[in-house]
Amino acid sequence: MKVLQLCNKPPYPPVDGGSMAMNSITQGLLAAGHEVWVLAVSSDKHPVQQSRIDDHYLQSTHFQAVHVDLAVHPLDAAVAMLCGESYHVKRYISSTFQDKLIEILDAEVFDIIHVESIFLSPYIPTIRRHSSARVVLRAHNVEHHIWRQLARSCHNPFKAYYLRHTSLALGAYEREHIGLYDAVLCITQSDADYFRSIGFRRPIQVIPFAVSPEPLDSVGEEAVSLFHIGSMDWRPNLEAIDWLLQKAWPKIHAAVPQAKLYLAGRNMPQRLLSLQGDGISVVGEVPDALYFIASKQINIVPLQSGSGIRVKIIEAMSAGKTVIATSVAAQGIRYTDGVDILIANSPDEFAMQVKRCADDPDFCRQIGRNAYRLVLSDYDASVLSRRLIDFYELLLEQ
Repeated sequence: MKVLQLCNKPPYPPVDGGSMAMNSITQGLLAAGHEVWVLAVSSDKHPVQQSRIDDHYLQSTHFQAVHVDLAVHPLDAAVAMLCGESYHVKRYISSTFQDKLIEILDAEVFDIIHVESIFLSPYIPTIRRHSSARVVLRAHNVEHHIWRQLARSCHNPFKAYYLRHTSLALGAYEREHIGLYDAVLCITQSDADYFRSIGFRRPIQVIPFAVSPEPLDSVGEEAVSLFHIGSMDWRPNLEAIDWLLQKAWPKIHAAVPQAKLYLAGRNMPQRLLSLQGDGISVVGEVPDALYFIASKQINIVPLQSGSGIRVKIIEAMSAGKTVIATSVAAQGIRYTDGVDILIANSPDEFAMQVKRCADDPDFCRQIGRNAYRLVLSDYDASVLSRRLIDFYELLLEQ
C-alpha cells in the first residue's frame, strides 16, 4: 500500500500530542512494510526542526514541508467573520503548498491520501483532479466543539463573541465539507457519532492514539510530585493551567503542603515562567518528556474544554503514572474512575484526590499500574496499526 500523509504541522520530531498522534500513524504503516510519503505544513508557530530530523525518517517518509503563513491577521480575520467564513481554515490555503502537492501527485500513484485535520480540506478538489486514491480524514477531534467550550468559559464579552463565531464557522465548514472524504478515522466513538449525526454515511473507523508502553522503572520518582505537560500554544491547555493555578492549586497546597507542582511544555508564556513559589516550579520545555514524566508521581490534567483524546494522558498512563483529570480531559478514554484514573471536576475534588494519593501511596501506585494495563489493552501501537491497515485494505476493495 502506498500512502500520502498530509499534515497540518510537522509530525516529526513528535514534540506534542498532535505530532505524536500523526507520527504514530506514519510509524505503524512503515513498520508493516507499507510506503509512506509525508507532506507537511510548516509555520512560524510550528516550524520544521531540520536539525532534529534524522536521515532515516527523511528517507523512509520522503518528507517534505512547505511554509505557510498561519499568523492571525486582524483585517483578514474581520473580513472572514463578516462573510461568515472560517478564518482558521482559510489560513491554510496556500498556492505554494498546492503546487508541491500537485508535484507529488503527478509523480507518484497513491492508494490512500491520509489527511490530518479538517483544516486541509481546501486541497481535496486538487487531490481529486490529480489522483484516484481514496481520501481519508483523520479527525483528531471535532474542532468546533473546542471553540464552543472556550466561548462558554470566557468572561470577556468581545473575546467570547469571537470564540462563538469561530465555533459556528468551523461547525458549518465541517458539515459542508465532510462529504468530500471517502472515509473518516476518528480518535473517539463520540467523535464518530458526531460525524454520523451530521450525515456522513461512508465508512468510519475509531482508532485512538497508539503508544508502545515503556515504564521507566530505573528513573527515581519524587514523592507527592504533581505534573502537567502540554503545549502552551494550544488554548485549552493555557486555560486549564490558569484555572489550576487560580482555583485548584491553593486548595491542593492547603490540603497537602508537601506537594510540589511542576508545569512543563513548549511555548510556555513568560508570565508563567516567572511564576515560582508555593510549591510551584515552571520548567517550560523539557529535553526528554518521557524522563520528565517518569520522574514525577501524579499527572494533573485540569482541562475545561476539549475534544478527541488527550495524548498526554495516554502517554502518562503508558508510563504507569496516576492521572487526576477532569471529565472533559478524560473523554474518549475507556476508563473506570477510581480504578485506572481519578476524576476531579472542582478545586475541592482535585485537592481531595491529591490528598488521597499522598495519604495512601500504595493506592496511588495501584492506580498507575491499572492505567498501564489499560494502555496495553486499548492503545498498543501494534494492535491499532493492524486495525488501521485492515480498514484501509477493506476501503480499497470497495
